[in-house]
Amino acid sequence: MSDTTASSATPNRLNRIADWGIYALFIAVVLGLPMLMDDVFWLNRIAKYLVYGMLGIAIALSWGYAGILNLGQGLFFGLGAYMTAMSLKLMSSTSLQQGSDKPVPDFMLWNAEPGAMTDLCCINKGSFLWIPFQHQWFGLAMAIVLPLIVAFILSSSIFRLRVSGVYVAIITLALVLLVRLLIIDAQPVTNGFNGLTDLGWLTIGGFEFDPYMVQTYYVVAGSLCLVLLLARWLVSTRAGLILQSTRDDPTRARYLGYDVAAFQVFFFTVSAGIAGFAGMLYVVAAEFASPSFMDITFSISMVVWAAVGGRNSLIGACLGAILINTIEATVSETEVFKEAWKLIIGLIFVLVVLYMPRGLAGLARDLTGWLGQRRRGADPMPKAAE
Repeated sequence: MSDTTASSATPNRLNRIADWGIYALFIAVVLGLPMLMDDVFWLNRIAKYLVYGMLGIAIALSWGYAGILNLGQGLFFGLGAYMTAMSLKLMSSTSLQQGSDKPVPDFMLWNAEPGAMTDLCCINKGSFLWIPFQHQWFGLAMAIVLPLIVAFILSSSIFRLRVSGVYVAIITLALVLLVRLLIIDAQPVTNGFNGLTDLGWLTIGGFEFDPYMVQTYYVVAGSLCLVLLLARWLVSTRAGLILQSTRDDPTRARYLGYDVAAFQVFFFTVSAGIAGFAGMLYVVAAEFASPSFMDITFSISMVVWAAVGGRNSLIGACLGAILINTIEATVSETEVFKEAWKLIIGLIFVLVVLYMPRGLAGLARDLTGWLGQRRRGADPMPKAAE
């Protein structure tokens, strides 16, 4: 091996070691946190932030690796949340129809027309969609399957027509707004603006997962670690490398014989499945589902998280989501910055875009490269040509 090859291989090896070291440290901290914290309230809150970290991974996968700016990721998160919430709602003690052994959401009784409280036919007209959700496994399965189906149909329609760039962002943004309006307008079935509350607990094998139990935290934390490692493996495969080439130069990739649309559809769909899974876990930890999950601001916030952490890094986008939400919660509860916390978050985003376009992950890579140069005794500044 020549000196040039050896010198170029050393930084790459150092970067890989540092990369996996960060992954290992992150997983150790996430899984070991309950041993250091006995406040169940904060443990539950951190579990929600870990769910947001999963959304950061989904954004990094579609935007950073596939080059697809999806401004409607809240659609898939919301679908996963509602599918889970519908199942857990029927497990609640408040969702039992009087005079029948079929569970019916309590809000359907409240929203029934006067004189129809005892008319089971009137109730059943709006509750037939809820019938399969009497089985918890169905709701949990649909929390992932439905976002996958919607994403596959949407992405197939978009990428087979070679729609790209800002047009994809506009289409996804319009779709999430449309679905949000449909959920709000279908108040007799979805409870409209109020969302789904008073949910039962997730029950697996007869064990109930109280949102404030350590076991529930480990369900969320373990799921995040698993998704992070699987996503990291996926982008390191041949398919992931081809995807990045299609992101950088789709025309050349097509010339080399690759089906660019197929790779885009696959990774867009996987990203949606991760978002749906995150929505399911959020409902388990937060005990509610709301149309606010499909607000424009929420979907755009996901993009901000990924940009701050580094959209080209899965672990960076994940940490960015957790960090931004932690800062947001802390600052918003401080009396001095109670009304200005959104301005602070916006300022952080502007500074990152201006001075750290590759996010915190890019800054960490630069620091690692600089340390590698210092370790080899090389001059970190490039020499001028003679």
